[in-house]
Amino acid sequence: MDWKPLISGACTRIAAHVVKTPVMTVQSFGLAYPVELKLEQMQHAGSFKARGAFNTLLSHPVPEAGLVAASGGNHGAAVAFAARALGHKARIYVPEIAGQTKIDLIRSTGADLEVVPGAYANALDAARIWEQETGAMQIHAYDAPATIAGQGTLFAEWEAQGLEADTILVAVGGGGLIGGALGWLQGRRKVVAVEPATSCAMKAALMAHRPVDVDVSGIAANALGARRIGDLSFELAHELRIPSVIVSDAAIETAQHALWRDHRLLVEPAGATALAALMSGAYLPAEGERVAVLLCGGNIDPEPLSDPATQLDVLFS
Repeated sequence: MDWKPLISGACTRIAAHVVKTPVMTVQSFGLAYPVELKLEQMQHAGSFKARGAFNTLLSHPVPEAGLVAASGGNHGAAVAFAARALGHKARIYVPEIAGQTKIDLIRSTGADLEVVPGAYANALDAARIWEQETGAMQIHAYDAPATIAGQGTLFAEWEAQGLEADTILVAVGGGGLIGGALGWLQGRRKVVAVEPATSCAMKAALMAHRPVDVDVSGIAANALGARRIGDLSFELAHELRIPSVIVSDAAIETAQHALWRDHRLLVEPAGATALAALMSGAYLPAEGERVAVLLCGGNIDPEPLSDPATQLDVLFS
């Protein structure tokens, strides 16, 4: 598949509907080298997912039955946000592990929300049943060309903002985000997949040379908890032979705290996962290698300002 024109088209299509998120270069977190950051947690609905949602809705006719999506939380919030902005009705299925912050965010859009027992795969099953029964348009969280092309706009935007890095570290769940990175960059820069040790569908697929099912758990499971990597993103990752590294929940928490401590950047565990690879040494840049990290989501649970009596000291004490 020729991804470059698909992503270029998506850039034009969604430009009026998404935030051009800021970038910054810092030398902190105890690292001896500078790191370029892109602050995509500042995107509409709190994550990069709004890009794929808007691209899908703006490039396909929406049936009278509306939209349906399954999500660990962020994709559902993005679809619900885009649907409301464009005047469509949406039904969103999320698992219980989505967390109250993401559940409340989806409800705030006016979408029809259904919370199901289990993990993301259970929500996806329920969404497929609704799609078959009603004719609603399914928006897949990661394994669809329009979704991946939408996520790819992030990297086109970042390069237009002056990205200097040789290497970009990207957190991986189902693969839509890294698929967008690979589709746009096409080997011009190194892209490193970073996954929690307890939710590593990409690592398992690269080792098996095909997508396989994995068990999912851990603090980032409500964003990076896909049981199986998407076929489209796996094909890109396998073709380009990308490196893949694993980080622990403890390393993710350490990175999450460091982002707040050093720069007052509040992100969810998934948003800190890529940085955790640098801070923990899971990825060691070569001498002179310029590195960048994508902060992909900010829908932290619990909401730090929801209870004035506790606020941030609960999260970062």
